[in-house]
Formats: sequence, structure tokens, C-alpha cells
Amino acid sequence: MSITLTMPRLSDTMEQGTIIRWNVKEGQEVVSGAVVADIETDKATMELQAFDDGIVAKILVGEGIQVPVGTPIAMIAEEGEDPASIASIASSGSGSGSESKNESERPASVAAPSPVRVEATKSPVVASVSSAAAAPEGAGSGRMKVSPVARRIAEEHAIDLRSVSGSGPGGRIIKRDVLAAVETVAANVAGATDGVLPVQIPTATRVPSQSLVSTTTPMVQHVAALESTEVAVSGMRQTIARRLVESKSTIPHYQVKMRFSMDALMDLRKSFNEKLAAEGVKLSVNDFIVRACALSMGEHPMFNASWAGDRILVHGRVNVGIAISMPEERGGGLVVASIRDANLKSLRMISAESKYLATKARDKGLATEDMSDSTFTISNLGMFGVDDFTAIINPPNSAILACGAAIEQPVVRDHQLAVGWEMSATLSLDHRVIDGAMAARYLGTLKAMIEEPMRLLA
Repeated sequence: MSITLTMPRLSDTMEQGTIIRWNVKEGQEVVSGAVVADIETDKATMELQAFDDGIVAKILVGEGIQVPVGTPIAMIAEEGEDPASIASIASSGSGSGSESKNESERPASVAAPSPVRVEATKSPVVASVSSAAAAPEGAGSGRMKVSPVARRIAEEHAIDLRSVSGSGPGGRIIKRDVLAAVETVAANVAGATDGVLPVQIPTATRVPSQSLVSTTTPMVQHVAALESTEVAVSGMRQTIARRLVESKSTIPHYQVKMRFSMDALMDLRKSFNEKLAAEGVKLSVNDFIVRACALSMGEHPMFNASWAGDRILVHGRVNVGIAISMPEERGGGLVVASIRDANLKSLRMISAESKYLATKARDKGLATEDMSDSTFTISNLGMFGVDDFTAIINPPNSAILACGAAIEQPVVRDHQLAVGWEMSATLSLDHRVIDGAMAARYLGTLKAMIEEPMRLLA
């Protein structure tokens, strides 16, 4: 009996998953426990393991395709079974997974679509319409391959799909094929004369063009349709979009900003890094900020709390989330990794854990436990040269700190103009949990920690 691998439910909120990469090929032997694919869920990229030995007979869902939980994604032949027979049955029963590829995977070079037939009459020019615009069957050539978006646009603009050449996989008619046909129709309409020959004005009696400026209607310039490229939205990006909309629409945000003198911290960091260079340790400014925020949360418990409808939950552990940007080749986006018990960890421990989580997030993907249970979040764009910005709260947190770059600039020190390091930080807060005065006191404690960084070593 062959084994059918289906899209697993890898988190409690997962409804769909995307195959990021297949680690096996059709015809390849697999053993129980082997990682056969990497799957992107709504929260992270996770590994899919095989639970039985066998041979991969058929891969049903290609890389980059998003399918609902429970959808068959591969067939595995067990010992004594013919993989070719199973692959044949799977192909005839479920079709090729390549048919479901996103339109963003279409070839870069596209053949020009066939012109849409236009009939010139005394009424406005209209593209000829047939039942092919609504029916999926081609004229005696089997089933016509049309994407749902392309079919809808064709129906809206009365385009005959039989006269449109498909540039998608397997000749499939996709969105831009129909849009090109619509543009062709528009061009023909602009040039139509309603069957009436243009009047030829004898050369001797033609009116100079200058005299027509004030007596004729200005010509309408026909601009070519805007060309766009579709980008497939990953499951992670969809989750980010959903959570950000939820955060902004349900949490009453407000911001409080403060500037910090970074002179002492930059000097201490430089000294530490020189002494620890032989051990391969390099502390970042963000490591100091994580430690300072965690210790400040211990003095201000409401910054370690969450809104729970009819009550406020003050958490016992201080888990600081750090925002990590994902590389664009993996779809981009942002994940928040959790440094648990950050108030109990040294700068070296925070530095090592931050680097490990950032590398894992970008190379392989974070597991659910790497991202859960954060109680406060830090988003730092200083390494990109950003001076200051505001961030959106990461539910169920009640605050997020947006840190800009530490910049060397003219400052006033002891009533004298000098050159020093300054950093701007902006707190976004949930007003249901934290009031303005509470935010000011927290920032005051944080400022003292950062401007006297030796306190972070205790």
C-alpha cells in the first residue's frame, strides 16, 4: 500500500502551507526520519520528515506552491511496489502539481498575443464575444487552460479567449495575456472610423494647423496600460499583514520618544570587543539595549504585561523579542525571536543567542518555540543608518522599542559644545496597559542604564 504525504498542520493556527524546498527527488529512496521537504507555515519554516521507508514515486506539489492543510503533496512507494505505476495513478488522479504554479513563475519572455478580432460598424467598436469567454473548453483542442484571474478579466472586457495566446506554463492563458488583448482592443477602438472614409481637404484650401487650436477639441492622448509584475505573497507575509492590521486596529497605539547619550556605552563596547576579540566575541549595540530593556522591565512590571480584555496579565518571566529581517530571496518579511529570561543573562550570553537566532532565521527558519512567549519587543534599524522611526506593537506585547542609529554629532556636554554619540529611541505603547507617565518613567530608567552602562554588568 503506497504512502501519501499530505500537508501537515505544524501549528495550531496553520491553515495553509508552502513547499519552500524539496530535499528529495522522484525515484529517490528515503528512510524513516529523513527530512524530505521544508515547509513555510504561518509562523515559521519547518521540516517535514518521512515516517516510513520507501521510494519517492511522485511529487504532487511543486516548490513555491501554497496548499491547504491535508492536501496530498507526494506519494511514496513501499517495498515491493512499483513507483512508476503509483506515479501514473497519481498523475491521472490528481494532475500535475505544475499546473498550480503561481503566475509569478511564468517565463520572462512572452510571445505577443494574437490580435483580437474587431468588427467595424456604425456603432462603437466591440470585441467579438463567444461562449469561449465563459466556457473552459477550447474549439476542438481539448480543455483550455485559463487562470481564474484571466477568465474574470476576459469576461469583464468581453474578450474572446480563443483568440488569445497563452504565455503561462503549458500554454496557460494568464492575466497579462488578457490585459495585452484588452490594450489591443483599446488601440483599435481609438483608430476606428465607424466605416466612414476620412474627408480629404484639398491642399489649396487646407486651414493652417495654428488656426485650429482654438476651434477644435484637443486630441486625447492614449497612454499605454501600466505594466506590472505580480509577486506571490508567501504564507509568512500573509500572516505578517494580518497581525499588523489586527495590531493597529485593536490596540490604541501612542508613542513616546527620548534621546540617549551613547558616549559611555560606545567606549565600553569598544573596550570589551578589543579584549574579547581573541575569543571571537563581538558585542553589538543591540546587545546592550536588550540587557538594559530587560533590567528596566524588572523595575517597571507593566512593561512586562499584556491586555486580556477584562484584566491585565503581568508576566513572571522577562522574555525580550528581537525583530529579525529576512532576506528578500526568501520572501522578505520580519520575524521576532525570543530571548528568554533576558534579565538573567549576561551581555555575552545575549550576544551569542541573538547571533544564533538571526543566523537560524535567515538560513533555515525559526521553530515555533524560538518565536513564542516574548513579552516586550525591540526593533533596531540603526545598522541601516536610520535615525529614528516608530514601530507597530507585536501582540500580545504592550510595548515595542524602535531604535535608530548611534550617530556621532555636535552635542552639548556640561554646557559646552562638543562631539558625542547620540541615539534616538521611540516607544510604541498600548494605552490600555501603559499610561504616558508610566512610559516616561520607564524611559528614564532605560536612559540611566544606557548612559551608565557599567550598571548592565551587575
